[in-house]
Amino acid sequence: MRIVIAEDSVLLREGLSRLLADEGIETVGAAGDGEGLVALVAEHRPDLAIVDVRMPPGFTDEGLRAALAVRPVPVLVLSQYVEEQYAAELLGGGARGVGYLLKERVSDVAEFTDAVRRVAAGGTVIDPEVISQLLGRRTLDPLTPREREVLALMAEGLSNAGLARRLVVGEGAVEKHISRIFLKLGLENSQDAHRRVRAVLAYLRGRE
Repeated sequence: MRIVIAEDSVLLREGLSRLLADEGIETVGAAGDGEGLVALVAEHRPDLAIVDVRMPPGFTDEGLRAALAVRPVPVLVLSQYVEEQYAAELLGGGARGVGYLLKERVSDVAEFTDAVRRVAAGGTVIDPEVISQLLGRRTLDPLTPREREVLALMAEGLSNAGLARRLVVGEGAVEKHISRIFLKLGLENSQDAHRRVRAVLAYLRGRE
């Protein structure tokens, strides 16, 4: 796997590069701002871009705007805080190959590298803390508490098998929960992966 990193902290850039190298993931370029990221992606065509949200010159949303500019290249955004507007915008437009993690997750090497591989493969990975805050601000009716839990785990990118293991139930029970979620959200029949993303986005961005 070949990645690029956009992060204004030299120490964090180098740390991420070395951490990923130990896992067999090659960093082919690194930049300290959004413009540098766009140039790196154009030059290297990486499998994934890891991007900080706040970078020079304004330290507001430069990283996010650069991440949106390089789509559909898979993007894993790292942020110091839960930034709801940024998370919702990044996850819009048929979110595949996107991730939003808090920087503190980098300390868990196994969790972080798993997220890197899943996003690069086209998956969607959202930090559980982001999910907790975003879902906590929405009206969750008509979903039951169990369905809300399933939806939050879906947003983390878990498969049906992964959901079953986490919830300690059979895959058949998971499928029933997901079917009810789709029904209550009014999501018509389509590919399951697409409907999963739409179900998550319905609560991250508000009902459309």
